[in-house]
Amino acid sequence: MSENQWDESPNQKKDMNAGWEREVIEKLAFAAVTEQRRTRRWGIFFKSLMFVYLAALLGIGMYPSLKQSMDDAEGKGHTAVINITGVIAEDQEANADAIIQSLRNAVKDENTKGIILHVNSPGGSPVQSSYVFNEIRKIKSENPELPIFAVASDICASGCYFIAAAADKIYVNPSSLVGSIGVIMDGFGFVDTMKKLGVERRLVTAGEHKALMDPFSPEKESEKQYMQAVLEQVHQQFITAVKEGRGDRLKINDDVFSGLVWTGEQGKELGLVDGFGNDDSVATDIIGAKKRVDFTVQERLIDRLAGKMGASFAQSISSIGQHIMLQ
Repeated sequence: MSENQWDESPNQKKDMNAGWEREVIEKLAFAAVTEQRRTRRWGIFFKSLMFVYLAALLGIGMYPSLKQSMDDAEGKGHTAVINITGVIAEDQEANADAIIQSLRNAVKDENTKGIILHVNSPGGSPVQSSYVFNEIRKIKSENPELPIFAVASDICASGCYFIAAAADKIYVNPSSLVGSIGVIMDGFGFVDTMKKLGVERRLVTAGEHKALMDPFSPEKESEKQYMQAVLEQVHQQFITAVKEGRGDRLKINDDVFSGLVWTGEQGKELGLVDGFGNDDSVATDIIGAKKRVDFTVQERLIDRLAGKMGASFAQSISSIGQHIMLQ
């Protein structure tokens, strides 16, 4: 073997080692690039999947309103539903401000073909009920072509009936309870209890009747008669509103305005209600717009809590006093 051949052998080995290292580095680099591409593709896939998922959720959420818009565009319109449930009072969900705003929103919507007041309440504040009654009458005078119906489920009594009387017609279930056209003021007397406990009442007032009907003082006949006159006046306002709303349909007798409550079937005979039905039947068969849209204004939770907290102290004090209620 020649000398040159012996000299080339180490160089050849060197070149082979260099080539092997380069090949390994290239493979590693290629593998890294491939892995990066694969990671990028998976990232794009999952992002696309998430986008499709969110789009599907958005579509599901928007479908009712889109369908409503398409139906309205076809001229079908909708029946606006406003819920009046529970005690009617300023600090409750069923308060005049919320109900009136709901009514105005429904009237403002050009696709509203009619309004259903879904009522289920034992009554409440005569003032709040009167506010809503007057608003409904005002809406009717400004929009005589827009039907407003009251539909009662379990109970439509006292202040709730005050409101319902303003509607064009009242529909109930034969077993619903309606009426109770009367006024009540309730409270307690603790005079004897205080005597037994040895508690002395110390009361200072400026004004002869400032402590009117004070539950810790003996009842005065003159004050009782005065409050009776006040209740009679409020009762008469209630009666006037019912007569105005029901008109000739009402069959007046000695019991109608006595505070008695009636079944829906009895109420129909007395002219307190017009017929039997529910939200669906009234919307479909009478208004002619089967699709119902809830226009009930929902008070924000934080506002509701703030209102309740702000009024809690006053309520705790007044709870032992007297309340004038349409119940």
